[in-house]
Amino acid sequence: MSTEAVTVPPVRTPTSRGSDFAELSRRIKAAGLLERQPRYYLLRATALGGVTAATVAAFVMLGNSWWQLVVAVVLAALSGQLALIAHDLAHRQIFRTRRPSQACGLVVGNLLLGMSYGWWMDKHTRHHANPNHEELDPDVAPDIIVWSQRQARSSRGIARRLAPLQGYLFLPLLTFEGLNLHASAVRAVARPGLKQRRIEAVLLVGHAAVYISALLLVLSPAKALAFAVVHKALWGGYLGAIFAPNHKGMPTLTGNDRPDFLRRQVLTSRNVTGGRVVDVALGGLNHQIEHHLFPSMATPALRQARPIVKDYCREVGVDYAEASLVSSYAQALRHLHHVGAPLRDAA
Repeated sequence: MSTEAVTVPPVRTPTSRGSDFAELSRRIKAAGLLERQPRYYLLRATALGGVTAATVAAFVMLGNSWWQLVVAVVLAALSGQLALIAHDLAHRQIFRTRRPSQACGLVVGNLLLGMSYGWWMDKHTRHHANPNHEELDPDVAPDIIVWSQRQARSSRGIARRLAPLQGYLFLPLLTFEGLNLHASAVRAVARPGLKQRRIEAVLLVGHAAVYISALLLVLSPAKALAFAVVHKALWGGYLGAIFAPNHKGMPTLTGNDRPDFLRRQVLTSRNVTGGRVVDVALGGLNHQIEHHLFPSMATPALRQARPIVKDYCREVGVDYAEASLVSSYAQALRHLHHVGAPLRDAA
């Protein structure tokens, strides 16, 4: 399937049962897969709370030691898992109503991670509405990385310089994603229009104050800097490793390319196969197709929904893409290298 703007197959004429997605939704509801799963999230939160407490205790007990870099690695993984909790809160997978979801999201996102929950939720909502649409999805808007040959040809500045080699540079660049989230949070609260802007700003300042103070109180300046670099670089790399396989290298849409909801979500997404370890590491987002079709579905139900969705896509003639973890990264990197081809040829 082409990785440039795709011509989507014509939509099947709906039957008397309703649209293609409506029929799939009926099957998913009949299987009971849209029910909340509070016990799962309670166990998950308890486990993360225990790991957090153990990490803080280890940080205090080790003191001014280079062994703290091991703690920084653990903290990076923990930060990634907390970001996944913030993601589930944004989709109301945990709480049914907005208020508790938003309150917990602000605590996890702003206070614990130092990112703007409101800014990210708005950005992610627009991504879900139009995945891989070059004009409507902020996740494929050209920036330092370009996502299609069309974007590469019109790129300027640093993006144009990096595009020929971006397939090789993509993974190293992911290590800056943590810093990018912090910078985006500062920009978000500095501009009018962000909901609960003052609360978000206070929580961000609180995060920065506690993080910096803890490092400088326990570690020497050199060790504190090394700890922060390892933590933030690995956190960014981990987040990128979670999200990169989901859509990169899948077809992109442009202009008036607006297939129906089922095809818009399935044709632009890729599942990552694997067992329970992959589910935990990627927070269930390895079942990206099911997540995009049913964003409020609890994480454990995504694996159960997969065979239903896959069989239904085969029934209605919609391509269902999935690959192993390694293969999904390889496809994404090959796509990024392919995108830079026009600039390499011109050079």
